[in-house]
Amino acid sequence: MTVTIETLQQQMDEAVAVLDFETARRCRDMINAMRGGATAAEAEAANFAGLTRQEPGAMGLGTSQQKRTPPAGWRPPPKPDPMTAGRSRRGRAPRS
Repeated sequence: MTVTIETLQQQMDEAVAVLDFETARRCRDMINAMRGGATAAEAEAANFAGLTRQEPGAMGLGTSQQKRTPPAGWRPPPKPDPMTAGRSRRGRAPRS
């Protein structure tokens, strides 16, 4: 039996009706792959486990940029005292 978008849509609707969301997710990803140009065999063999979808609230310019996450337990260093910035330990201003 050949897999078409219509049969996958029907399988997805049946899976949602019985609350089998994993099967529905797999059918949805296969439909998207087939609409993107993949054959039925390629869509069936594809691994969609690593795909993440963009969140609707996070759409817009600059949202695809990665954010740096500091290591666990990291704290930013203390800010320097503005009264002592640019001074040597002896209290004199540095020479130019």
